[in-house]
Amino acid sequence: MSGVSSKLGGWTPDQVAQGRRWVLAWRLAGEDLAKIRRNELRAQDAFQAIAHLCGPADYRVPPRSPRPTSGLVEQQRWFQKARLR
Repeated sequence: MSGVSSKLGGWTPDQVAQGRRWVLAWRLAGEDLAKIRRNELRAQDAFQAIAHLCGPADYRVPPRSPRPTSGLVEQQRWFQKARLR
């Protein structure tokens, strides 16, 4: 590996040791933060999460209110026309 210079070539042994401790500390912190995140997700109320994402929604008025028909009646009408051809 002659001719290849390391970006840490100018670091002292103490700086390298400190860098390794820093990497280890963040690796451990990452594991702890992942555990916290999983626990928060498990404890979260799904309805409240949807409300936060979508905002307040009144499902009794358009555009969120149910349609008068599900589309099944319209689909059957099309099938009836196709069958008669």
